[in-house]
Amino acid sequence: MRVSVIQMNQGSDKARNLAEAERLITAAVEADRPGLVTLPETWTNLGGGREARMAAAEVLPPEGSGEPGGPAYELLRSLARRHGIHVHGGSMVEAGDGKLFNTTVVFDPAGMEIARYRKIHLFDITGPDGTGYRESALYGAGDRLVTFEAGGLTFGCTICYDIRFAEEYIALRRAGAEAILVPSNFTLATGKDHWEVLLRARAIESQCWILAAASWGQYEERGQMRAVYGHSLVADPWGHVVAKVSDGVGWATARIDSGVTARVRRDMPVLAHRDARPIAL
Repeated sequence: MRVSVIQMNQGSDKARNLAEAERLITAAVEADRPGLVTLPETWTNLGGGREARMAAAEVLPPEGSGEPGGPAYELLRSLARRHGIHVHGGSMVEAGDGKLFNTTVVFDPAGMEIARYRKIHLFDITGPDGTGYRESALYGAGDRLVTFEAGGLTFGCTICYDIRFAEEYIALRRAGAEAILVPSNFTLATGKDHWEVLLRARAIESQCWILAAASWGQYEERGQMRAVYGHSLVADPWGHVVAKVSDGVGWATARIDSGVTARVRRDMPVLAHRDARPIAL
């Protein structure tokens, strides 16, 4: 199965972001014919403060109901139908239960929603450049793992900061995942040192393909400019980066080879060893 990771430079103008996502997905499909495309984290909004995020938020229809949703939700659905592909919608700002959520939705080629995941680990840190991030001040946390089937493969869902929690990736592997998606807005300050290292480590540990679509460039947040790292990539279960986007907007495409997955897992059966020799901490 061929997969494309889309790299965007989104901002706080939701309409512009939707138009750019449509343009990039259409270009990737026409050029590379993937069976699945994936967008970055909060591709509908990045920056602009609380008001912009609230304005970008959408109330999602009941999961799997087929009922209509907001503009971003319906765009993803229409792109899946138009191109006959699976569309993994990175993540969007979801309005629900009195708070916002950082939420992934996935559509099959018929335009039916087949998966929904709310980000579990919220980004409450102070970066090495002194910039503070408090995702929990605006967002609620998810509480369940999510997988879905596409092209005969099982995919696991994660979002950005989840990448620092290896146990989530091992749990997804145990749940049958062969590939794990990591839509992200990785800061420039952390990304230049940690992004590729973490993605390759999660691939090696879980023996899954890692598909990481990321935001790139600058955006405005409450009158200050911030930067995100980009470098969207696909890594194989051995930890090799097999496709990567450079600076700028664009995409990269790779083929998920189940034979590679099977060979890596056969020759180094780390999950069986982990289960057979639990360590009490």
